[in-house]
Amino acid sequence: MDIFTEIGLIIILASLVAYIFKLLKQPLIPAYVVAGLLVTPLAGLFGLSFSKGTIWTLSEIGIAFLLFIVGMEIEIKKLKTVGLVTTLGGLVSSIVLFLFMFGLSQVLGLASRSALYMGLVFAFSSTMVVVKLLSDKRELGTLHGRIVVGRLLTEDFLAIMVLSFLVPYEGSLPGFFVSTLFKALLIFFGATLFARFILPPLFKRAATDMKLIFLLSLGLCFFTSMLLHSIGLSIAIGGFIAGVILANTPYNLEIISHVKPLRDFFATLFFVSLGMGFSLSTVGDILIPMFILLIVFYTLKPLLGFMICRFFGYTQSTAFLSAIALTQISEFSLIIASVGRTLGHISDELFSLIVLVAIITISLTSYLIKYDFRIYRKLQGLLNRIDIFKHRERELHYLPKGQDYNTLLVGYNRLGYHILKKLQVLKKRVLVIDFNPEVIHYLISQKIQCIYGDIGDIEILQRINLKKLELVISTVPEEYDNKLLIKETTKVNKHAILIVTAQTVESALELYDAGADYVVVPHLLGGEYLSILLEEFTSDLRRLIDKKLAHIEELKKRRNLNNRAHHFRLPL
Repeated sequence: MDIFTEIGLIIILASLVAYIFKLLKQPLIPAYVVAGLLVTPLAGLFGLSFSKGTIWTLSEIGIAFLLFIVGMEIEIKKLKTVGLVTTLGGLVSSIVLFLFMFGLSQVLGLASRSALYMGLVFAFSSTMVVVKLLSDKRELGTLHGRIVVGRLLTEDFLAIMVLSFLVPYEGSLPGFFVSTLFKALLIFFGATLFARFILPPLFKRAATDMKLIFLLSLGLCFFTSMLLHSIGLSIAIGGFIAGVILANTPYNLEIISHVKPLRDFFATLFFVSLGMGFSLSTVGDILIPMFILLIVFYTLKPLLGFMICRFFGYTQSTAFLSAIALTQISEFSLIIASVGRTLGHISDELFSLIVLVAIITISLTSYLIKYDFRIYRKLQGLLNRIDIFKHRERELHYLPKGQDYNTLLVGYNRLGYHILKKLQVLKKRVLVIDFNPEVIHYLISQKIQCIYGDIGDIEILQRINLKKLELVISTVPEEYDNKLLIKETTKVNKHAILIVTAQTVESALELYDAGADYVVVPHLLGGEYLSILLEEFTSDLRRLIDKKLAHIEELKKRRNLNNRAHHFRLPL
């Protein structure tokens, strides 16, 4: 079969399977792998066969493009601001998982090198899948969403470092390590010089033609990949380095938008090729070890993530939601496995086991993130029993004797920031509840009455004098938490005004039925506010400019507040 027919059949089948998965609200990566499982048997029915070498070569280009985009999108500066829970926590979690799964794999009878790959496969979580699911739920900006993204960022760096060493070598391992490290430092130095002195004038001359910039970017990607391949390193790392070089150019967003379709095309071929490499004849042999690995993985990884977050002082709900979102293996894990198979380090049977584990864990993630709060409520009793860091919560509050409060504000760092300022202008005596320890430390430094905790925790509500409240404002969008707040407040106080927040129209109507006096729906409120601005400023441009300058000043204050809050961390 010629290459055009091969690619055509793969894309057609991948499209059909992906469409079915989309209707079932499933992630697309397992769909591509399933298409790979089906394509060879279906082609065989018509007497056709695939050249797997050609498909694998194309899929390798997909890996390079995937890391090319990662290099351009990855924000290295964020590692300085996401905190210890993501950098140190992510590092500790990956190392512990690697060591534990490496040891378990050896117990199950794998050779040391195969067990090494199994440890690496289970050490990383999927950025592509998790970010997409959290984005769909509008939770990327939440506290647990930011923790998860920071952890994923740390793990991506670790995975890229691992990939740079997965190349064939001769001689001693220490000699290979020193040689690779020397090559990496040389490449880093060369890339820095190129990005600083050669790239800017080159792109400046081409700035008037976006097509030329696109071609120059592709040329750089292939050049760095070929260069690294020629000195014995992975072409995928070449793509990543090219991405990092281009990340600091003023054209990076335009380049990403042009390269993404190519990335998606070749990445589809990569994930289909994984399915084509899956051996159905080995399924019976790998079921028992697969179930053992999955049971240990789904016990150890969320428990480890939960305990790390609790150690750094985050609430049970934040710790649980952060941990459960990371219970899958990464697209980098599949890349590592495919490289290991190509190098002859792992068998076809072990490769099939890894692919099957990837399909199961990535598919389950969509359900775990969708129903994360419900799962948390069901497991809250168990979490209370195993939580060895529970005592740390009660250390965070500011409730000076002789001061009372008549207003409760739930959630400070987003909508609550402006609300608190207005309440202070109105001379309200405010108590703030927030589940971000950094925010609480900041509020304590400002001598604002506050309690660290989750409003969905009945024990937190019992610490508040609900009878004296005149006004209750919740900026937390979780329906369960707001219903509990309304229920507990109206039990003892029929006169308090209850203002809560909802993510959807349906949730807002439910909260009105539960007894809320007013429900804020942020995206609808934003539209209403913009319509008022349009009516107010259309006839007077100067007023719009004044509003813009005031808004910029306010945003700078918010940025300074966030930077200051990072200095108030829990003691280790």
